[in-house]
Amino acid sequence: MEPEMEDKTLELMNLTVMESQNLTDDLSPKKTTVFKLSNGSLSRKRPSRVSFEKEKEMCIQMFEQWSEADQVEFVEHLISRMCHYQHGHINSYLKPMLQRDFITALPAQGLDHIAENILSFLDARSLCSAELVCREWQRVISEGMLWKKLIERMVRTDPLWKGLSERHQWEKYLFKNRTNEVPPNSYYHSLYPKIIQDIETIEANWRCGRHNLQRIQCRSENSKGVYCLQYDDDKIISGLRDNSIKIWDKHSLECLKILTGHTGSVLCLQYDDRVIVTGSSDSTVRVWDASSGEVLNTLIHHNEAVLHLRFCNGLMVTCSKDRSIAVWDMASATDISLRRVLVGHRAAVNVVDFDDKYIVSASGDRTIKVWSTSTCEFVRTLNGHKRGIACLQYRDRLVVSGSSDNTIRLWDIECGACLRVLEGHEELVRCIRFDNKRIVSGAYDGKIKVWDLQAALDPRAPASTLCLRTLVEHSGRVFRLQFDEFQIISSSHDDTILIWDFLNVSANGQSEGRSPSRTYTYISR
Repeated sequence: MEPEMEDKTLELMNLTVMESQNLTDDLSPKKTTVFKLSNGSLSRKRPSRVSFEKEKEMCIQMFEQWSEADQVEFVEHLISRMCHYQHGHINSYLKPMLQRDFITALPAQGLDHIAENILSFLDARSLCSAELVCREWQRVISEGMLWKKLIERMVRTDPLWKGLSERHQWEKYLFKNRTNEVPPNSYYHSLYPKIIQDIETIEANWRCGRHNLQRIQCRSENSKGVYCLQYDDDKIISGLRDNSIKIWDKHSLECLKILTGHTGSVLCLQYDDRVIVTGSSDSTVRVWDASSGEVLNTLIHHNEAVLHLRFCNGLMVTCSKDRSIAVWDMASATDISLRRVLVGHRAAVNVVDFDDKYIVSASGDRTIKVWSTSTCEFVRTLNGHKRGIACLQYRDRLVVSGSSDNTIRLWDIECGACLRVLEGHEELVRCIRFDNKRIVSGAYDGKIKVWDLQAALDPRAPASTLCLRTLVEHSGRVFRLQFDEFQIISSSHDDTILIWDFLNVSANGQSEGRSPSRTYTYISR
């Protein structure tokens, strides 16, 4: 203890004792001060109440004469001489004194925007609790339109929320700042639980297999299957065995346009806003204008059927029955040049996928090969399938593949490890897609299976829990499928395209306001 502090403490003690003696001489009846031995030293019991109040007042008067630094030092010294129980009591006393209602204090300083910004980070449950704290908190949340901001944040980051906002048309009330176009905060407060209820219903429909089914019959005289497809909100583009590409209206299910030019079956396709790119068993790749349907370019490189293709950000990769992979620079629809040919597979290359880091290919030789996208150099081989591989998808570190050994395998592309084997299909797994929640697979057994992706990535999850639902409607082999949060669209050897709608389903499993199965048949002339 510092000498100066020691002096102040002794001064307080002496002053208190002297005053105590004077006080006891004047008081009647007289109270005696009792001392006792404790651990070899004298300790003083608490004096009478009147004496204590007098001594306390004197201590406070002297305490107030000191500087703040001296006061802190003195209190620290006192606390250090107290027992654990006393420390706990002081802690309980100090806690509420140290707390500050900054959400209420900030607006008083003209800083409403800071209070709103702090509360905008809360989730829905916390935001509900915050509204109940006091009227000022409720005012900040209401005037700051924090329920609207929470919904906007979810729409920006979650595809399911974005899809619901578009389909249920409450997107028009978001991302607008003009007051006359925006409903009050109470509208968004009541909207939020309705959205949650919709999401829970959709998830339950996926788990239970409840869906509304729409069917497109696309038979023509020579057609015996729909090999490939892609869709958006307005249309479905399909490649058929009869050498044609058919474009369908997704709402009316009518055929809008037929593109002809290939002399073999259309085995693969991909489109964007500008072009449709198709690969065929005639060994060519054709580029079509997405609006007019005019052929813009024909690429002649592969010696046998073009089995799959992918393009993105000026790069296109095609693969073929000739066992090779072609990497193309795609400056425009008419300016496409061959960059590199990748060889290494010992059988037909059935599927390719790529991102900025890797090109991934799978073959009838039972292997998956990984190549560098930038250098086109070989990186590694993933081994495990017992028979040829028919399909795969690659994203981030995950590769999911389907094989004629009837299994699906999940791989870590960086180390080449097989993370899980999914068993359940009875024949070749022909097509596979996955998102953050699910894997959806289609096979030559005519079945579509929905798998729990997160459970599949958990080594502790029992194999029996991984397949969520098996969908059986196709009467032939399933060739291709695509899905999003609300639907699966699949095509088959049975010449149909099926739309499995998990959003517009009534309680009895049928669509509200429409028949459970709607069919449109197109017969070519």
